[in-house]
Amino acid sequence: MGQALLKRVGLLLGTLLLVSALAFVAFSVIPGDPTGAVLGVEATDEQIATFRAQHGLDLPVWQRYWNWLSAFAAGDFGRSYKYDMTVAQLIAPKVGVTLTLAALAFALILLISLPLGLIAARRPGGIVDRAVTVLTQVAMSVPNFIMGIGLMYLFALVLKWFRPEYVPLRDEAGSHLAAHLGFMVYPALAIALPKSAMTVKLLRGSILGELGQDYIRTAYSKGNTRGSALRRHVLRNAMIPVVTFLAMAIGDIMAGSIVVEQVFGVPGLGRILISSINNRDYPAVQAIVVLLAAVVVGCNFLADLLYRVMDPRIERT
Repeated sequence: MGQALLKRVGLLLGTLLLVSALAFVAFSVIPGDPTGAVLGVEATDEQIATFRAQHGLDLPVWQRYWNWLSAFAAGDFGRSYKYDMTVAQLIAPKVGVTLTLAALAFALILLISLPLGLIAARRPGGIVDRAVTVLTQVAMSVPNFIMGIGLMYLFALVLKWFRPEYVPLRDEAGSHLAAHLGFMVYPALAIALPKSAMTVKLLRGSILGELGQDYIRTAYSKGNTRGSALRRHVLRNAMIPVVTFLAMAIGDIMAGSIVVEQVFGVPGLGRILISSINNRDYPAVQAIVVLLAAVVVGCNFLADLLYRVMDPRIERT
């Protein structure tokens, strides 16, 4: 087990290294130059040369990447070209906002999909199952930014359940936890609904597949009802592909957070990322990309450990 864990940690680090290299090269070769965004079109050749020398933009790509990687490993994320501050100072207030939104979305996926998947699987073909199927088809067909606009219109403008204005968790006036979460639940719901629909369909199919196995017939012969067989025997095995799917969906949740933040005006990493890409602010873009990749890879790593605990039959290599 210890050797297998070390292998997976090495794979995690190798994945992050590859992502960082690909992102660095991609942003280095795309058209555009940060000097134009920072200095303006009226900058002189001397100013441009000085700027490029100060930020190492006159060096080969491989050397710039090595310098960035060495500094990043030491905890130095670089300095923003556009905002003239360290990248850590720039993104630190935004990280918590985006991670809160993604965590809320993930929690809503679990709260919505697990009960609906179980209910639909208890009586396949019934009225509830058909209703759930229709709802999941609708939810999967609507992009999350359209979902966000619809939720904004319905709950903010029609029902007036919340003001379409971001409420910070804390400011000079004090803590606003309830108001903050009360606002954030709506963009989180916009992200969660499409993934919840996919999870419901996967869980329903997985449960029905397990119910046809021989061990379930044995459980019935011992006096278990369909409900007790579901709780005691089926759910654990049926959740293994669901856990895998949810781990892979983390990337989509983070990407959805970046898009939905723009719809709801949430000041998270999405706004800084888009602004930094437009301004060719490479240090900020690179740090955000690696941070998002670390969250996705880390969640997949934890999911891998979890479903190996859920099913010891999985080979531990």
